[in-house]
Amino acid sequence: MAVTRLVATTDAEPLADVLRRNRKAMAELEPNRPEVYFSAKGQRAIIQDALRRYEDGVSFPRVIIGPDDEVVGRINLNEIVRGPSLKGVLGYYVDAAHQGRGLASAAVGEMVNLAFLRLGLHRIEAATRTDNASSQRVLEKNGFTQFGVARDYLRLAGQWHDHVLFERIMGDSPSVGA
Repeated sequence: MAVTRLVATTDAEPLADVLRRNRKAMAELEPNRPEVYFSAKGQRAIIQDALRRYEDGVSFPRVIIGPDDEVVGRINLNEIVRGPSLKGVLGYYVDAAHQGRGLASAAVGEMVNLAFLRLGLHRIEAATRTDNASSQRVLEKNGFTQFGVARDYLRLAGQWHDHVLFERIMGDSPSVGA
């Protein structure tokens, strides 16, 4: 059973709700955001931009669906590059009320299969803050391996943070395509 689907503009309000409920919990893991980001209007604009990038083939934006068919998060494959590298960069979040239930792991697994089998990519990269053990476990469960640490990789909550870098190469795991 699929736990993700392509994001739609009708997801703006549910995503804004998730972001507002999780604003405090996610504050340390996110860049500083303007107030409009947490509104349906702000999310609609972000979704419209994501869908334009999807049409251009440089992004693959999806929502994560919970057990009651409600939107509980986002998962994106961004910075898709064709040519000799055939890669994308993975990012995701799940509503705190739905964490620990395997949704992030299932969504990442689904995205891995879509990236390799549907999009024809060869490599997926992801990065987590060095102290984000739960996201690191999600990636490792899905066949990602650590390949380094990037110093001052992202500015989150107003400060630069080191990140652990992960990669998944097509063919690394027999589960892809199974």
